[in-house]
Amino acid sequence: MNLPFTLQQLRIIKAIACEKSFTRAADILFISQPSLSKQVKILETKLGILLINREGNKITLTEAGKIFLRYAERILALCEDSCRALNDLKKGNRGNLTVGASQTIGTYLMPRVLSLFTQHYPQINLKLNVNSTKIIAKNILDCNIDIAVVGGDIPEKLKKKLEIKTFVEDEINLIVPISHPFAKKKIESISKNDLYHLNFITLNSNSHIRKFIDNTLMQNNIETKQFNVVMELNSIESIKNAVSLGLGVAFVSSSSIEKEIKLKTVKILHIENIKMTRTLFILTNPNCYHSKAFDFFNEQLCILKSSPTN
Repeated sequence: MNLPFTLQQLRIIKAIACEKSFTRAADILFISQPSLSKQVKILETKLGILLINREGNKITLTEAGKIFLRYAERILALCEDSCRALNDLKKGNRGNLTVGASQTIGTYLMPRVLSLFTQHYPQINLKLNVNSTKIIAKNILDCNIDIAVVGGDIPEKLKKKLEIKTFVEDEINLIVPISHPFAKKKIESISKNDLYHLNFITLNSNSHIRKFIDNTLMQNNIETKQFNVVMELNSIESIKNAVSLGLGVAFVSSSSIEKEIKLKTVKILHIENIKMTRTLFILTNPNCYHSKAFDFFNEQLCILKSSPTN
């Protein structure tokens, strides 16, 4: 459909209504009066209705002109708003950003990162996609996710196609219920042999974190197969609850137990001469379009990475 008016003609009608003079309207629009008069005539002809009454030196809008002016002002306002929105998008003040995270990171670490980011950029719409590292990496490759933080193993076939940067080290802690004898005796660390006398609550054997913990302990000459595993659960939350209730002890990510430590429902025990940390990575696709919103989020991750608290 061909519209019977141009944006310039809308500006002309608005200027005439404000100035009540063809001459002054032409001046503020930086066009000649004959050109302005010609555009008004073309507009009225195309619309098939008179918009402006010309009675000597008095200029007024007809009833049709008043109706047209209301719509003209709305259209021009929307045009100006669209330009502001696009300008904001270029500057990063608006836009959409899809962030990915592997399970534990998405549950405990990423919400804090997103909260901090939205404080600085409240007009950027964020979407968080939490899944396994393998699926997150595939979504990054397909440009369905803009940027992600993961802690699992990235498939070899994807590594060469993605940009992978080290983020922070995530420490794995051994937690015991506050009612445990070790906690009551205010013991801060235990020996390797003490591990064989504890009741463990673990994730299932297919879990990446479970495999990482087992491999790290075995590298330190600890036979995890000899552990007394009393319960296998499918989430960190259920494991923490079980430990808090005194059902056993568990290895969990330090990022997942801030609340429990603060509430003093569990205690961290260190193992002599062993410190378990896993590296978290930032994933991006260098071949995908990166908006200003992406740049700002990436910068925020860099700030967190260099923070002393990390």
